Amino acid sequence: MKANASIAEPIKTKKTSKAWKELLMDYQLYLMLLPGLAVLIIFKYFPIYGALIAFKDYNLLDGVMGSKWVGLKHFQSLFSSDKFYSVFINTLLINLYKLVFQLPIPIILALMINEVRNTVFKRFSQSITYMPHFLSWVVVSAIFANLLSPTNGIVNVFIGYLGIDSIMFMTDERFFRAVLVASSAFRESGWSSIIYLAAIMAVDSQLYEAARMDGASKLRQIWHITLPGIRSVIVFIIMLRLGAALANDLEQVLMFYSPMVYNVGDVLGTYVYRIGLGQMKYSFSTAVNLFQSLIGLALVVIANTVSKKFGERGLW
Repeated sequence: MKANASIAEPIKTKKTSKAWKELLMDYQLYLMLLPGLAVLIIFKYFPIYGALIAFKDYNLLDGVMGSKWVGLKHFQSLFSSDKFYSVFINTLLINLYKLVFQLPIPIILALMINEVRNTVFKRFSQSITYMPHFLSWVVVSAIFANLLSPTNGIVNVFIGYLGIDSIMFMTDERFFRAVLVASSAFRESGWSSIIYLAAIMAVDSQLYEAARMDGASKLRQIWHITLPGIRSVIVFIIMLRLGAALANDLEQVLMFYSPMVYNVGDVLGTYVYRIGLGQMKYSFSTAVNLFQSLIGLALVVIANTVSKKFGERGLW
């Protein structure tokens, strides 16, 4: 036993000295990493401490540690509330619609931009499609309010020519979710296409040459080479989106919705905002947020497992 211990010790020392040597060799890179790591710890990990108030009756004067423990009281109130189930279903449906209808748009956009051969027009197209991302939701909501105006909006003018009566898209429950998905697609599709364009660039160009030699058309090349080549990136994006399945863009919904569409537009984010800040029920709103985060984590773990099962790369 003593002999084995004496052999293991030099091996361990050798590995440790090798690790230190590698660390010192790339110390500039590790120094560059430190500010980002510090920001992550201060603004992402440290606030997790505040999640404790979901299990307390939080009082501003007593603080987080001084407030009284109440166990799962706020979670019981949450699950016994009819309003919670309504906003939960709204959140799920809006995110499902975004995943189904919004996900293909940046992929198609990236494929189209990639096929443009004129460099000037290609750069112009990219710039035009990226620009909406830099608009705030206030500006985007104003653009959509004008486009969908029941009096002189271009959409209602067009359907008026078809003999259809004007529709109040922004205040009609039947169309409100579609407006949210369309506005989100308008703002984010160009920006999201950057990832797919980068993935397309990494596809081996020899595959295209071989396909052209075999007489494959452009569509065949896209279907059999490009899409399989970026499949892992698509799966990766889907996993990230599933992780945010209960996290609607709060600012977007606040800009678009009104009491007339609360039944279909009220989501977990606005519910927490109204209850937490409006009624000062901090513990209850934290319980909602904690539940939201746990469901998101569970979805990411499931998606990651399924992805690995089908031979794709996982997040870890």
